[in-house]
Amino acid sequence: MNVADEHDSVAGILRSMVVDVDVCGALVDAARDRSPELARLAEAETRSHVTAMIRAADLWFDTFERVEEQDFTAALLLGADRAGQGIPMTAVLQGLQAAFTRTTEIMVDRCRSDGVSDGALLTMVMRLKEYGDAVERHVINGYRAAERGTAHEPLGALTRILRQLLVGGVTPSAEELVRAGIRPGGQHHCLVWDMGDPARTRPLTSRLAALRGTFGLVEGRLVGLCPRTPTHEEIEATALVVVSPAAPLSELRPLYRLCVRAADIGRRQGRRGPHDLTDFAAEIALAEQPLLGSVLSARFLNGLDQSDTFHRQLALTALTFLDNGRRLDQTATALFTHPNTVRYRLGRLQQITGESLTDAPPESRSGPLSTLHWWWALTTWLRPGGDSLGR
Repeated sequence: MNVADEHDSVAGILRSMVVDVDVCGALVDAARDRSPELARLAEAETRSHVTAMIRAADLWFDTFERVEEQDFTAALLLGADRAGQGIPMTAVLQGLQAAFTRTTEIMVDRCRSDGVSDGALLTMVMRLKEYGDAVERHVINGYRAAERGTAHEPLGALTRILRQLLVGGVTPSAEELVRAGIRPGGQHHCLVWDMGDPARTRPLTSRLAALRGTFGLVEGRLVGLCPRTPTHEEIEATALVVVSPAAPLSELRPLYRLCVRAADIGRRQGRRGPHDLTDFAAEIALAEQPLLGSVLSARFLNGLDQSDTFHRQLALTALTFLDNGRRLDQTATALFTHPNTVRYRLGRLQQITGESLTDAPPESRSGPLSTLHWWWALTTWLRPGGDSLGR
């Protein structure tokens, strides 16, 4: 393969990576794995920036020589958005560098598979590093420009103060808190929104004056500190809001982190409207011990095949039975079937697994604990990609 052919081959490989959704996903994962601060953002937020920057690089893939002439608007916007969200500069650069490292790894593998020579491969790696350095400079420029531009804007100041209180940093002074509308010695509810599209949080902030709270974007989410909980009428119908118990400012940071966990769970469950943090207590606690959930699945559901549609129907019926207080009639109503059908499915579950969901629990285990163990086992087993512990 001559030099011109190798150049065309490398350019073609790079061009194919631009439209490869798996490549985009790999870069997002690399950035989020490397930077815990970025991992706390909604994944769609990171993916949208990665996609924009990959597409912006397409022109460079054609010219391959004039990095300084390329359009780096996507990089400038990335820096500006991360500054507005209160993400530290070091965390932004860590994620960016991890994504470029993964890009190089993927590209090298594909070039070698295509028979590109080591010399051409080295040239390509050096060019990509040049491009990555230029992107990094523009991200820094966008970040610094946003810092200068928002230094005197109320929303930028509120974002900084909320991030310092809930994520980390120097504790704001009493004067700063008062200017932000936060009572230093008061009790506050922490509110965390999940809006789906991060862009929808901006116009919403102007509608929350009735709550008399302080709101801003923290880690890509709309967050608020309020003296009271919101009503359903004050929350957008399509939004999920997790509300913590009222607590002093010094105790809000761990509550905020739990609210974020709850918002992620609520989004997966399709919940909407305001929800108390305690509504998610069991899911959060059990999520901290995934191996135990897998062990319980193996203990109670041995013999079930996760790929068998009927077996999954049996497990779903059992979980619905628990969710409806072990009432056959209410379970049948929830599943749009007859109580006898529910009774039959529970019987088949016992035949396959050797475990009864309807009999009294053994003396070694109380009724509430037995229900908890069954619920945990079924929830883990039914979860997409749930660990089956060797089954």
